Amino acid sequence: MKRITALDMLRGYALAAIMIDHMPGGFLRDYTLANFAVFDAAELFVLLSGFLVGLVWVTIESRDGRRAAQLRFLRRAAQVWLALVVGGIMLALLSRLLFTLGMEHTAVWSEYARWVVEHPVGYLVTLSTLWMQPNLLDVLALYVVVLAFAPLTVPVLLRYPWVFAIASAGLWAVSVPLNQMLPNHRSSGGMLFNPFAWQALFHAGVAMCAFRQQIMPVLRRHSTALTIICSVIVIYSFALAQFWRYGPELKEFWRIIREPIMPIDKWSLDGMRFTAILAASWLVAVPLAPLFAWLAGTWPGRALAVIGRGGLVSFVACVMLSVLGDALMTLPGGATDMFRLSVEIWTLGVLWLVAEIEKRRSRNRRSAVRPAGQ
Repeated sequence: MKRITALDMLRGYALAAIMIDHMPGGFLRDYTLANFAVFDAAELFVLLSGFLVGLVWVTIESRDGRRAAQLRFLRRAAQVWLALVVGGIMLALLSRLLFTLGMEHTAVWSEYARWVVEHPVGYLVTLSTLWMQPNLLDVLALYVVVLAFAPLTVPVLLRYPWVFAIASAGLWAVSVPLNQMLPNHRSSGGMLFNPFAWQALFHAGVAMCAFRQQIMPVLRRHSTALTIICSVIVIYSFALAQFWRYGPELKEFWRIIREPIMPIDKWSLDGMRFTAILAASWLVAVPLAPLFAWLAGTWPGRALAVIGRGGLVSFVACVMLSVLGDALMTLPGGATDMFRLSVEIWTLGVLWLVAEIEKRRSRNRRSAVRPAGQ
C-alpha cells in the first residue's frame, strides 16, 4: 500500500493541533485550525482516519479477501481500545504526579488523578468498559466504536453506497436520543463524541477513498463550480470562526449569519461542521493539491508526516504532552508569551521525537519478520 505523504502530514497536523488546543494557557492555540474554521482538528482526524481505513480495507480485500480485511480491523479496534486503556491510566498517573509536585493543570479533569490511586480497580473497569472516557482521550473512544463496527459497516458501504448513505444520515438524525441511552458517567448520558453522529463523518472518509476512482472524474467535470461553492462555504466557515472577535459591528454581523444554522453542536456533529470540512477537503484535494504536495515536501511537512504515521503512539503522546505542557505553563514566569511559546515548541519537538522512534521501531520490526531475500 503506497502512503500518501500529504495525508500523513494533515493527520500529523491534526494530532499536533489537538495537543496545542488542549493547553489552556498556550500561545499557539490562537493560531490552530479551530480559530479559522467552524470545525477543528477532531473533524480532521476522524475524516482522515476514515479515509485511511478505506485505503487499507480496499488494499487488503483486493489482495487477501474480505475476511482478512474484517479480521484486520477487528484487531485494530482491539489495539485502539488497549491504547485508550493504557493512555487513560498513564494520563491519570501523570496528573497525580504533577499535582503531587505542586504543578497545577486544567487540561484534564483533576478527579482522574484521585480515582486512579484511591479506586484503581474501579478506574480500570470504568475505563475499559467505555463507561468513562477521560477528556483528551474521548476522540479515541469514538474511534474504538467506529472501528469495532467497521467489519460490518464497511462491506455494506462498499456494496450498497447509496442505501448506506441514507441509513447513515437517518442514524445521524436521531443520534442525540440514541446517544443519551448509552450507559455513561456523564450526567447527561452518552459519550461526549456522539458515535451515532460522528459515524457519518468517518464513513464519508471511507467512501471518499473507496470510490475516489469513480467519483473524481465525474466531479472534475464540474470542478470550477464546485470550487466556487466550496470556497464560499469555507469563507462562511471562516466568518463564523472569526467575526465574533472583532468590534460590535462584526459581532452583530456574526450573529446574523450564525442565526440560520443554530445550534452549532460539535459533540453531535451539526450539519455546518460536516459540510464545511467536506468543502475544505475538496479545496485541499483539487485546486490546492499542488500546494499541499509542496508543503508535504518541506521539513515541517515531513516532520508532521512522521507524527501522522505514528498512529496510536502519537495520539497517546500528544495527550500526555498536553497535560505536561499545561502544567509547565503554571511555573514561575510561565505567563509570558515567550515562555508559553517555548513550552509548545518543546512539546511539538518531543511529539515528533516519539513518533520518529516509533517509526524506526516499526521499520525494524517489519525487517525482522520479512523473509530472507525479500
